[in-house]
Amino acid sequence: MRLRSLLFVPGDRPERFEKAAGSGADAIILDLEDSVAPDAKAAAREAVGRYLAAPAGVRRFVRINPPAEGALDADLAAVRGADGVMLPKAEGAEGVAALAAAMGTHRLPILPVATETPAAVFALGSYRSVADRLAGLTWGAEDLPAAIGATSAREADGRYTPPYEVVRTLALLGAHAAGVAAIETVFPAFRDLEGLASYAARGARDGFTGMMAIHPSQVAVINAAFTPTAEAIAAARAIVDAFAANPGAGALQIDGRMIDAPHLKQARSLLARAGG
Repeated sequence: MRLRSLLFVPGDRPERFEKAAGSGADAIILDLEDSVAPDAKAAAREAVGRYLAAPAGVRRFVRINPPAEGALDADLAAVRGADGVMLPKAEGAEGVAALAAAMGTHRLPILPVATETPAAVFALGSYRSVADRLAGLTWGAEDLPAAIGATSAREADGRYTPPYEVVRTLALLGAHAAGVAAIETVFPAFRDLEGLASYAARGARDGFTGMMAIHPSQVAVINAAFTPTAEAIAAARAIVDAFAANPGAGALQIDGRMIDAPHLKQARSLLARAGG
């Protein structure tokens, strides 16, 4: 499942669904949680259910409410026809397994938001045990500061403070340990496309494979950042071809640079992403 860009859209704003679907995002996330006021939750479930009843040209995830809040049955009734479920306030493999059990035979891939509570951070290594149920792993820097009494997750210039750099890193490694897509969190300043481009490029450099968006204008920038360039594809192909031509070699030289097994693995991963 190619997930370069995942665009949030409030579940109680059905007039925005088609625009989101046509944004170029690899997936849209129909939100039943944070962007929907408590008294609009029922209407949001109805709107999402109606939209999912018809086919669409984009993958559709639904962010349900945290199961501990008691609305799981109502939320799951609204996700029939979805391509996946986003699980907020996830706290490791146990929560994923519980959600999978609640879905029964309706086996939808699950995308946990895996860093929204202090306990969640210590469970990031557990997801590999439920990797077969995951669409990926993502993180967030909004709920955790509130949970621990921090005033902000960011410096004045927008960079994450040290605690949240650690959380970001652990989420990235947790995803790769499980062998699933590592999804970078949102860039809230949706009008700052230059800043977004830098942020998304940093995510791709660090090993994230995609990113969430909060506005359609962000999608093209995110897709560009997480799509390998023609030059990168050519370089990766050259590495793969060189090892194919020399199957017994442990290390080779290409254009004056030594390459070995880690470079080959990296090249194969990039070509896999480029192939969608």
